[in-house]
Amino acid sequence: MSILTRFKDIMSSNINALLDKAENPEKMIDQYLRNLNSDLGKVKAETASIMAEEQRSKRVLDECKEEIDKMERYAVKALEAGNEDDARKFLERKASLSNKQNELQQAYDLAVSNSEHMRQMHDKLVSDINELESRRTMLKGKMAVAKTQERINRIGSSATDAKASISAFERMEEKVNKALDEANAMAELNRKPKDDIEDLKAKYDDDKSDSIEDELAKLKEKMKNKE
Repeated sequence: MSILTRFKDIMSSNINALLDKAENPEKMIDQYLRNLNSDLGKVKAETASIMAEEQRSKRVLDECKEEIDKMERYAVKALEAGNEDDARKFLERKASLSNKQNELQQAYDLAVSNSEHMRQMHDKLVSDINELESRRTMLKGKMAVAKTQERINRIGSSATDAKASISAFERMEEKVNKALDEANAMAELNRKPKDDIEDLKAKYDDDKSDSIEDELAKLKEKMKNKE
């Protein structure tokens, strides 16, 4: 497959669609860029060659036109000198050159068309490469973000598992507290019931105060006897 045929296939394809269908866009775009940069070098060489052919065709055409003008000037000079035969020969050469000029003009027009076509293909290829370079940078940025998101998702999954563990711990703590409360309640129930009557009796018990009064009276009597 020639470079021009391959280049035509590349230019007729939808590069964006190819990238969208790729299983690994990051690797595929690198491969496309390698291929396109390789093709760009060949297209540049082909374009330069065709542009050189355009310049050569123009130079040959211009030389032919100059020769035609020269033959006409010589024919005029021959007539001015009274030499019709010489003038006729110059005009015959002019006619022959005029036929050649038509052929050279056609060749030059074709060379111009080919050169313009190649320049367009070259510029389109450069534009596509620049676009892919930009898309590659953007794509790798997106891939980095995607990988970060994957790590966040994994961390989120771990956090969910940790939350479940914390919830289970809290349930166990609640059971322990419940068991402690039940044990305390049972201990309260097992205590001997309090007898309020004993406290009530102490309120009205005056034995202590009576003994003090008796002792005070004895002390007074003792002091009186000493007098």
